[in-house]
Amino acid sequence: MLKILNSNCIYSFSKENKPIAKVKSGDSVEFYTMDCFGEQVKSMDDKLEAIDWNKINPATGSVYIENVMPGDVLKVTIEKIEIGNQAVIATGENLGVLGDKLEGMTSRILPIENDEIIFDHKLRIPLKKMIGVIGVAPEGEGINCGTPGEHGGNMDNAMIGEGATLYFPVFVEGGLFALGDLHAVMGDGEISVTGAEASGRVQVKLEVVKGIKINSPLLENDEIISTIASKETLDEAVDASVHQMAELLKERVDMSLSEIAMLLSLVGNTEICQVVDPLKTARFNVPKWVLEKYSFKLY
Repeated sequence: MLKILNSNCIYSFSKENKPIAKVKSGDSVEFYTMDCFGEQVKSMDDKLEAIDWNKINPATGSVYIENVMPGDVLKVTIEKIEIGNQAVIATGENLGVLGDKLEGMTSRILPIENDEIIFDHKLRIPLKKMIGVIGVAPEGEGINCGTPGEHGGNMDNAMIGEGATLYFPVFVEGGLFALGDLHAVMGDGEISVTGAEASGRVQVKLEVVKGIKINSPLLENDEIISTIASKETLDEAVDASVHQMAELLKERVDMSLSEIAMLLSLVGNTEICQVVDPLKTARFNVPKWVLEKYSFKLY
């Protein structure tokens, strides 16, 4: 299996990135990643004020997938996520939702033991490993790894974990796929501006899907289909994710748009991914058991 080391990292998703490896559709690839701080905070002696903020949110890649062309869809199955024995969480003045109430910068090293984060002497939190930054190169100018969009990027979606499958619209030849910013655990919203940030390894299977069209990332797991949208405001992100789901169903089930609207109002769920990045991200989930009643097939 091809292994991509974290010495091969990018700080923006861009068609100008030179691919560091080529793979075939159907190949599994193992990515070694740095944490969102670029491994600059490893102990309580490492102060946030002293780190290089130009080296934040590195993603390992980019990888060129053969026979992937603009207009195709890249299917990414997350087969395995492994993280190290500690994570970092941080917050501070003007960072996150509560940043207007804080002074200075604060970080904490969180040991990991027996599949739990040790928050303090009272609390251990079960791990829920996930990928914060994952995506492909956009069509136009490059987009820094800290910003989400139609290409994916820093969606900080807690559902992007083991067993999930993502679908990305492809904008450039080869896709130029990369990922990074692992979290040992993160609540929806990521309100302090970080989750439990960790380095680690991710094994994914990369496949080209032709003959379908999507405009933004989709997520699938054993239970749901989910549309993901990132916009300037959370209201806009919610609206976009719902519209994307309605369009997805309109093309694949024998129902009118008004019937789809009523169905989504009964069984669909709007959820927040993150509210602290340059764009806000929301997802809209529909249970697979409902879609199966209407013979829904993504492709």
